[in-house]
Amino acid sequence: MASKAAMLWDEVLEHEEAGEREEALNLCRQITRMEPNHAAAWKMTARMVLPVARRGVQDMPTLAQAASAYAALQSVVRLEPDDTESWALGGILLVDHLGMLEEALEWWQQMRAVNPTDVTPLIEQIAILVRLGMYAEASELLEVMFDPEMEKPDRRQLANMDRVRQMVDKAAKMEKEEVFRPQNPKDPRWEIIGRMKGRKPLSETFFLFTFVAPIVFLIGTVAMQLLGGTQFGFILVFLIILGLFMGVSRVGAGLLQSLNRHALDLERAIDVESTSGKVCVPSDIRESKLYNHTIGKRTEAFRDRHDRIVEAEEVLGQKWKPIIPDFSKSENWWGEKEESED
Repeated sequence: MASKAAMLWDEVLEHEEAGEREEALNLCRQITRMEPNHAAAWKMTARMVLPVARRGVQDMPTLAQAASAYAALQSVVRLEPDDTESWALGGILLVDHLGMLEEALEWWQQMRAVNPTDVTPLIEQIAILVRLGMYAEASELLEVMFDPEMEKPDRRQLANMDRVRQMVDKAAKMEKEEVFRPQNPKDPRWEIIGRMKGRKPLSETFFLFTFVAPIVFLIGTVAMQLLGGTQFGFILVFLIILGLFMGVSRVGAGLLQSLNRHALDLERAIDVESTSGKVCVPSDIRESKLYNHTIGKRTEAFRDRHDRIVEAEEVLGQKWKPIIPDFSKSENWWGEKEESED
């Protein structure tokens, strides 16, 4: 049986090289039926199920493709827990294409069980917790992420660590007075979303030209009149304008987030619906311009699955809470639990 699988695997590689994806996929499925522990065949299955990248751009998978690829990747990381590429792809499928945020938290918790000092799963978990409005839990993981015992991050990881730190800080400040809980139909934010349902969020480009650019232009003009008479003055004015642009853009980012809070709140409600499998968005808002704009930014697979949730019309209970892993413990694929050292 093993030799048969090996022969088929050679054929898979030939079909892959020739671009014959369907043939390669069918053979991979034969191999995994004969030899369920063939990690390479499972990984190839996930690759062949997903659409091919065209000119460096990955086409978006359908719901069936995303679900099938994720199922194959579960076998890959079970057999080869150090395959970081498969962990990353599985996380993308769960969050962006399937909208299963609770499962994504658990997925990254499984990776933490494999490599407790890797910051990547913490970055992903924190981002998910922020989307769900769970800032206390996100802050706890931030402390873990910056613990000196964690592996030294590379440049990309450092940038992502700073990004999620800022994300937690900005989101927590925006919701300092009230954290939006979309499962509560009496949450006061629903009334605000209802009033703003006919208005799409402001784009960063529009905000840049209507708020940031005029301020920088006015101050830059004054600086040019005062200092721009010499070559040194011209360089100084340029540096002043550059600094102003960066500073005003950073300050304005918080204002833009506040102006768009109604859209961000609706995004959370949609995330809650997708991960719970039940509905909480009022029908009048679901028919609005704001809702159509917000859901239209999601992937095809996400929209397909979300449409099925909406059609089922099962209402989310007011007491619903996301199921999150016990972050002080980790459980690997073999059911062994490891408690963190306190």
